[in-house]
Amino acid sequence: MKVIIAPDSFKDSLSAEGVAQAIAQGLAQVWPDAELIKCPMADGGEGTVESVLAACHGQLRSCTVQGPLGGTVEARWGWLAESATAIIEMAEASGLQLVPPGQRDACSSSTFGTGELIRAALDAGAQRIILAIGGSATNDGGAGAMQALGVQLLDAQGATLARGGLALAQLARINLESMDSRLAQVRFEIAADVNNPLCGPHGASAIFGPQKGATARHVEQLDQALGHFADHCAEVLPRDVRDEPGSGAAGGLGFAAKAFLGAQFRAGVDVVAELVGLEDAVRGADLVITGEGRFDAQTLRGKTPFGVARVAKQHGVPVIVIAGTLGEGYEQMYAHGVDAAFALPGGPMSLEQACSEAPRLLRERAADIARVWRLGAQRSRG
Repeated sequence: MKVIIAPDSFKDSLSAEGVAQAIAQGLAQVWPDAELIKCPMADGGEGTVESVLAACHGQLRSCTVQGPLGGTVEARWGWLAESATAIIEMAEASGLQLVPPGQRDACSSSTFGTGELIRAALDAGAQRIILAIGGSATNDGGAGAMQALGVQLLDAQGATLARGGLALAQLARINLESMDSRLAQVRFEIAADVNNPLCGPHGASAIFGPQKGATARHVEQLDQALGHFADHCAEVLPRDVRDEPGSGAAGGLGFAAKAFLGAQFRAGVDVVAELVGLEDAVRGADLVITGEGRFDAQTLRGKTPFGVARVAKQHGVPVIVIAGTLGEGYEQMYAHGVDAAFALPGGPMSLEQACSEAPRLLRERAADIARVWRLGAQRSRG
């Protein structure tokens, strides 16, 4: 019996590796001789670096960078020496979780620290940089990150622009002469599932600005400022990418990564699946178990169980989901490669209790699944 265990993390409870470990322990109680292969997963959001490093035996590095509002933060990033690949979660440097709700400021927050992380990866000799760009606190069109990489953004007096999206309204000239020359030798990939354009009613400011502290007036001003930034970028760069899907991701960091770095967008779960070798693992397996904290209709939008089930389906391997909760519309996943889904709690339980007892609940549910599977196998043989 070969079983692939490929879950995402359970938010506020367990890392993907912790979830995989608990499931493996439960299965081993019933199948002591089974080949249990743990493939902790992620979808490009929080926990991506951790999952990839756990699966690939990579190295966790850290450096002090500028946070979204200008203070210093200690940001972690992943390094895979064998392939000279860096994995950067922009939320580590420029994430919403770094800013208390009352201090969120979409107008002046900056991605400068994310640019500093890219620079650290270049210093390490990276030939491929994967940017996971979920959970940003910023709305600066990626301007701060580009400034950290040597791009000069100047006002009409030739002075360097202040940080933040609103300051882009004062942009008069972009100078690329000091842009880090090493960037041209690096392949950039964006792991994200957001397909919004940079500007307009579906753009970065309108859709994501309010959760980052922007008022209706700010949204209007920021949208105009990002459009002004894109106008100037179009004058000095080969392509105008503002309307391309994904340019509005992470407050416009997607735009800058495409325009300045030539980055390619890929679904986050596909990037992680490739890095951890999921397809090779699934080949010849009898069963795949995946999971996430909340399994519902949103899972169809490229979350981990969706990506894992798609790979398993290609190889004809059945998939079972173990989730913290089963939400509205989860049964839609049955048409996309999932064969059965189970929630952790066996009875009434608070969210806090479910989170704290997740390891035990995962072990129990995994053991239950193995028992039912064994029973079915016995009956089919009989």
